[in-house]
Amino acid sequence: MENKFERVKQFLLDMDVKIVEENPSEELVVVEDEDRGIKNLIIDCEAPIVILEQFVMEVPRQPADLFKKLLQWNRQLVHGAFVMDEEGKYIFFRDTLQLEHLDFNELEASIEALSLAMAEFGPRLLDYMKN
Repeated sequence: MENKFERVKQFLLDMDVKIVEENPSEELVVVEDEDRGIKNLIIDCEAPIVILEQFVMEVPRQPADLFKKLLQWNRQLVHGAFVMDEEGKYIFFRDTLQLEHLDFNELEASIEALSLAMAEFGPRLLDYMKN
């Protein structure tokens, strides 16, 4: 039986995404590709799914209409969504994919969606961080 964690790692290497940390016992890797706006993206192979999660920012003290904007931006995303942690302190980009039949193109599309989201909305998110 093929090790799905190793297959995910090979897909990442084929994409030229740098694996900066890995924990094989937890089937988890941390990757980055700063040219794509990816920094410390956690990829967790939690069968039956793969979870991709990248920290985006702390929730500002005065969030104004940030939460409304995040929901509107989520509608424009091809994959994944902007989400908040349980304590309401941090905003992440998160996506989940089926692990069983995961292929290279599917994982690449998810990572590209993160890259596009950061390119499109990153400057606007920075504006919220200044408040």
